[in-house]
Amino acid sequence: MAGLLLCMASALLLAAVGTIPPPEDAARMARFVLHSCDWGALATLSAQEGLRGRPFANIFSLSDGPPGPFGGSGVPYLYLTDMEISVQDLEVNSNASLTVSLAQTPYCRRHRYDPQNPLCAHIIFVGSIVKVNDSEAVLAKKALFSRHPEMESWPKDHNWFFAKFNITNIWVLDYFGGLKIVTPEEYYSVKP
Repeated sequence: MAGLLLCMASALLLAAVGTIPPPEDAARMARFVLHSCDWGALATLSAQEGLRGRPFANIFSLSDGPPGPFGGSGVPYLYLTDMEISVQDLEVNSNASLTVSLAQTPYCRRHRYDPQNPLCAHIIFVGSIVKVNDSEAVLAKKALFSRHPEMESWPKDHNWFFAKFNITNIWVLDYFGGLKIVTPEEYYSVKP
């Protein structure tokens, strides 16, 4: 039931906005795609025996704010535990990349865009994962639990904590002709 509600919220978000930002507005597109997505692929450098130093990608639930056209802060928040293999990698090297794609929304399915089609926009963030302080944890909790209510019931003995993806670089692929570079300053200055 919660999954159905989240799917409906995502569809309402896309319907409320009407159309996605135009290709010439890459910073706005990056904010739009992140806010439209509930999860992303996080790539770390493995610290695991036999994989040490190799790329390792994993799926994580995320949120930059409650669903809706004006709820996004642009900050990707995550709910993590040290028991998770990618988090163990981050404890050795906090650098990571995060990819989010409109392929997880109704937009690309409705237009019959393959996830690899540039018109099915995806954003690649590079940066690091950092634990948030207590005051920011309140924002992170609201952002995450509003989109992922199941998280509230996850086992307390797993020592969950709130973290954010500290963005240093942004690449946007939303049209033909290659990647567009957006600075964090451009990204955060845009209103979604």
